[in-house]
Formats: sequence, C-alpha cells, structure tokens
Amino acid sequence: MTILLVEDDAKTALYVTEALQKQAHIVRWAVTGSDGFLQARQNDASLIIIDRMLPCLDGLSLLRQLREDGCQTPTLMLTAMADTDDRVEGLEAGADDYLGKPFAVAELLARVNALLRRSRYRGHDKAPTWLRAGNLELDLISRKVFRGGKEIDLQQQEFRLLQYLMENAGRIVTRSMLLENVWDLEFEPKSNIVESHMSRLRAKLDRGVSGETIHTVRGAGYTIHT
Repeated sequence: MTILLVEDDAKTALYVTEALQKQAHIVRWAVTGSDGFLQARQNDASLIIIDRMLPCLDGLSLLRQLREDGCQTPTLMLTAMADTDDRVEGLEAGADDYLGKPFAVAELLARVNALLRRSRYRGHDKAPTWLRAGNLELDLISRKVFRGGKEIDLQQQEFRLLQYLMENAGRIVTRSMLLENVWDLEFEPKSNIVESHMSRLRAKLDRGVSGETIHTVRGAGYTIHT
C-alpha cells in the first residue's frame, strides 16, 4: 500500500517511515501542509497520516480542505494535543482515527492496518462476516466462536475482546488499545480488568486442546497468530 505521511519533524517522519516500510508499505513524505495537499490530490495513496501542527497549512485545515475537495482517503491524525476536545475536533474535521504522541510502533501499525482493512471492506461494499486465525473462527452475525470446529461459549465482553484481537491477528495489541477499543475507556482503571478477562478467555479457548491461542509479548501486549 502507498501511504502519504505529512509530518514536518524529520525524526518522527523517519520513525514512522521505517515502521511502515517494514510492513512492505510505500511511504511518500510531505513536510508542509500545502505540499501534503498537492500530493494527496494525486489520489494514489491508500492512507494519509497527518501531523496536526504543520507549517504553511496546519493539519486540521489540510484535512478540511481535502474533504471539501472530495478526498475520501482514510486519514490518521498524529498529535501531541491529545485532550478530548482536540481529539473530537480532529474527528469532526474528517479524521478517521487519532493517535497521540508519543506512541508505540505496535499501536501505530495496528491503527494503520485497521484503517486499511476497513477501507478495503468499504471498497467492496461488503464487510466480512467471519474472522479466522489458525483453527479459530468467529462468526460476526451469529456471535459464535469455534476452535477446531468445536463451539466455545463466550460472554459478551469476552467476545468483543476476542474479536478485537482477531481483527489485529499477527500484530501486537497493547493494554491501552484494548481499554480504548473493547471497554471504551480513555483512562487507566485501577483494576486488572484486561488481565482478568484475558485469563478467562484463554481458559475457554485452550480448554481440551493443545497450544495457546493468545500469546503474551512481555512488556508490549498480546497477539493472536494468523
């Protein structure tokens, strides 16, 4: 996939570019908002990543101009301004997702791949009804889960947790990503809500079969192998 990165900080741009290139993406880099607008109008990017604070044309103005110009390319906004009001303003301007600085590579890649996947589904006018990872299958319509053909009974929140992990199969999912996307929390709770649900989910998935389904990446998060 070709990704347009509009970022004036060279260190951040290099950090993001190297991470994306390791995932086999082609990265085009624009330093100013006005240059980003011109490059985006070429309309060959599958995703645009925009820094909020840009010279010549700030990120919000750039995004608004792109949407007014008819550009529907999925957009991820990067910013050190991570307050709720700033996030809402960015989303209302047309951003599809919002990632605060500093950020981990794993979270950046997960968000990028989720946006690209969502875009592909929209392009076919049809979202998938099944998710698969190894011998694990999840039916989004009937809300049923199977491992090796055997149905596994999950509670609603366990299902949501597994669904998010499978949507990001092969990638590391951090605790903060789970809190935000599964529990809709933007703060760190004082309980071990993620760990307790993860433990129950693992017990159900791995009961009576060999091999773990969900793997812990120490110091980073969790992953399900494809």
